[in-house]
Amino acid sequence: MSQPHCLPGSTGWSDSGQPATLGVMGGGQLGRMFVHAAQSMGYFTVVLDPDTSSPAGLVSHQHIQRDYLDTQGLAQLVQHCAAVTTEFENVPAAALATLAATRPTAPNAEAVAIAQDRIQEKTHLARSGVPVAPYAVIENAADLATVADTLLPGILKTARLGYDGKGQLRVSSRAELASAWDALKQVPCVLEQMLPLADECSVIVARGWDGTCVHFAPQRNLHRQGILAVTQAYEGNLPSTLVDKAVEATKKIADELNYVGVLCVEFFVLAEGSPESAALGGLVVNEMAPRPHNSGHYTLDACDQSQFDLQVRTLAGLPLVQPRHHSAAVMLNLLGDLWVNGTIPPWDAVLALPGVHLHLYGKLQAKPGRKMGHLTVTAATAAEANAVALEAARLLGIDAF
Repeated sequence: MSQPHCLPGSTGWSDSGQPATLGVMGGGQLGRMFVHAAQSMGYFTVVLDPDTSSPAGLVSHQHIQRDYLDTQGLAQLVQHCAAVTTEFENVPAAALATLAATRPTAPNAEAVAIAQDRIQEKTHLARSGVPVAPYAVIENAADLATVADTLLPGILKTARLGYDGKGQLRVSSRAELASAWDALKQVPCVLEQMLPLADECSVIVARGWDGTCVHFAPQRNLHRQGILAVTQAYEGNLPSTLVDKAVEATKKIADELNYVGVLCVEFFVLAEGSPESAALGGLVVNEMAPRPHNSGHYTLDACDQSQFDLQVRTLAGLPLVQPRHHSAAVMLNLLGDLWVNGTIPPWDAVLALPGVHLHLYGKLQAKPGRKMGHLTVTAATAAEANAVALEAARLLGIDAF
């Protein structure tokens, strides 16, 4: 499929003469923010998602309420859209391949399939020449029996369908490893050596059909119970020696995939002075996400182009310009735990703080651990942004960071 050239506000791209329309597979909050970005540029949007009350479907021009592999649903999407993207990595790669036969589809099915499987992902990362934690693939009892002692203690991760800490178990001995594999139903897994970590960070890039690639500076991330809790995005959030290395590695991964769209790569920063850090260069790739990422939500308020603006540009074949980061930012994830017994969090007190931007995702039911929204604090300096974010956290009952 050739590069699309779908200008905002244009008509006549198809025989119907309808306005330029972009489609998205998936109706979650990432799709909702993509829809907002596309609509702000004059595009019509269509969401394919089976959930009748999906956050993206509620705000899109059209919502096709069908399964991702439903033949009629995919045909409707093709009928209405000039190009199609996805908002989550577990959309069936086969559906993207079907769409790509007749419409520009980004990212491509091959890239999404690799990101859906940790075994394939590790193979690709090795081919790209970027460092990863020492690991072993466990697909059967023979693999389990031959795991190297050096990989323990480690983290056992299911090859597929793991996110936000799901499908992961820490193990410190062979007995624990065997029990953990049983607990995970003996599905294919990857065992990663546990490394001495100093920090976590991520890099978001946008790569166009012609290979042009732009990026956001690495953001520093804090996870709790496997779910992103805080992102700090400002100059000096990470050692300068690692910033260029992380950006270079992310672009290399995107190039090797011949990737089109927004890609996020998560990294572990290793403890300085440790033997592992010396051996691996201070930084290892954790995983990649073939879509915009939770850690990049601050770009909506702290940059002149957000990650969703870049997703629209890549999909439509528009020029990619290096985004400018104009404000120090701290982002807090807002989980369903804040709506204790159905009470509303004290937004009035939080919104009285300077530089606060509230984003709620339109989800109708709050549940513990469910991402209901995020709060971004922007300021002239990192110290100011952190101070206000800490006060907002206190008001909301979120642990300090």
